[in-house]
Amino acid sequence: MLPELGIEKYAKYFMSTLTTRQQDYSQWYNDLILKGGLADYSSVRGCMVIKPYGFALWENMRDQLDRMFKETGHQNAYFPLFVPKSLFEAEEKNAEGFAKECAVVTHYRLKADPSKKGKLIVDPAAKLEEELVVRPTSEAIIWNTYKGWIQSYRDLPILINQWANVVRWEMRTRLFLRTAEFLWQEGHTAHATKEEALAETVKMLDVYAHFVEEFMALPVVKGVKTANERFAGAEDTYCIEALMQDGKALQAGTSHFLGQNFAKAFDVKFAAKDNSMEYVWATSWGVSTRLIGALVMAHSDDQGLVLPPRIAPLQVVIVPIYNKDAIAREKIDKKAAELVQALKEKGIRVQFDNDDSTRPGWKFAEHELRGVPIRIALGARDLENNQVEIARRDTKEKSQHSLDGLLDHVSFLLTDIQQNLFNRASQFRAEMTNEANNWDEFVKLLDEKGGFISAHWDGSPETEEKIKELTKATIRCIPIDNKPEAGKCILTGMPSSQRVLFARAY
Repeated sequence: MLPELGIEKYAKYFMSTLTTRQQDYSQWYNDLILKGGLADYSSVRGCMVIKPYGFALWENMRDQLDRMFKETGHQNAYFPLFVPKSLFEAEEKNAEGFAKECAVVTHYRLKADPSKKGKLIVDPAAKLEEELVVRPTSEAIIWNTYKGWIQSYRDLPILINQWANVVRWEMRTRLFLRTAEFLWQEGHTAHATKEEALAETVKMLDVYAHFVEEFMALPVVKGVKTANERFAGAEDTYCIEALMQDGKALQAGTSHFLGQNFAKAFDVKFAAKDNSMEYVWATSWGVSTRLIGALVMAHSDDQGLVLPPRIAPLQVVIVPIYNKDAIAREKIDKKAAELVQALKEKGIRVQFDNDDSTRPGWKFAEHELRGVPIRIALGARDLENNQVEIARRDTKEKSQHSLDGLLDHVSFLLTDIQQNLFNRASQFRAEMTNEANNWDEFVKLLDEKGGFISAHWDGSPETEEKIKELTKATIRCIPIDNKPEAGKCILTGMPSSQRVLFARAY
């Protein structure tokens, strides 16, 4: 390699523009989103622009999830963005739960303001007969549609997924984690029996857990939400909870058993095999672009993004090291083109970064900032020695490797990086999961360490709300694999039959 690369100089420049996690975790997160090229702020308050690099990441996540949904028998459809207010009100708990976040369309036309040239005003004559809610979730419009689709048990089950955007008018927003508009998928299924609907709810939770762990390299806890935390209109909400590097939890996905609530609200019945008329049983489930925020906070470091290879937009970047010898440059370009072709044939997402406007050291630091899992440097001396320099983003280790067998080595490294990120996140979660047996222990752990705290709770919503009020910690879930254990509630001292998982959360 040539000594004049100046990687340290460029790396220091990029690092100087990033806030460190220790300085300000929140600002560090924003810096990575913006400077890593994932998203930008929008002129619409509370909304974001997802940039090409961020959208490529979302596409990789979306496409893999879509394959998994289809493998479990689901089909994609699309339903309207607008929900008539009367339909939205039909399921009272659902409507009440989302009412404060709704954007509402009242008029359908603008007209020129005669008193101000070039200005537009709402045309009062174009008022809608019925106000339209911009969907915060689609249960109402979908179940009104299902009423016309379902007459007999032969029409069931209906297994529909929708990729869409939703609007929830958040007052305090944060890129990817909480924005007024975001992208997501929402599954909505209809079943003949309670048992079938419950099985579907758990199945989709397992799909989410598998995706987040195997593709995002992020361990999760599967559990059930308390009554205070469950989805509005659901009988039970199942969730996966992940832990971020600052010790806060993040809900990574939810799957809801809706019972017959929406079927009753929209009068969706079917003729059973015995000719009796029964209400349909329902589920809904979803994940969103919030997963990108989880990915950033779980794996990245003070030098930039760290992306798991299985969903990284770019898995390998090849950076040429040119000198003034035109013949050597031609040889480097030829070999790089061969490597790119060979890597693509193995299904590896690769780029040859031969942009002449920046030096190699700049490129190294930039690709490190953007979290590319593997960087390959190729210069004239490397070609003479039949080797390349390989740098892996997760550990920052560099090594020389022969061009012979390089493809297999790159494949091995991508697998190893993926597993290393999962192992690292799992170890962190284990170190940040602790038990508290009384109030003083609970508060001390929250304030001094954070993370997941396993503690007894007396089961009352009032106690849950009081703990939240006093500490800002919530019950993230009742873990599915919980073991019965007699104990006393950390706040009230009342009897408890099991521990639940507390954390401060996003």
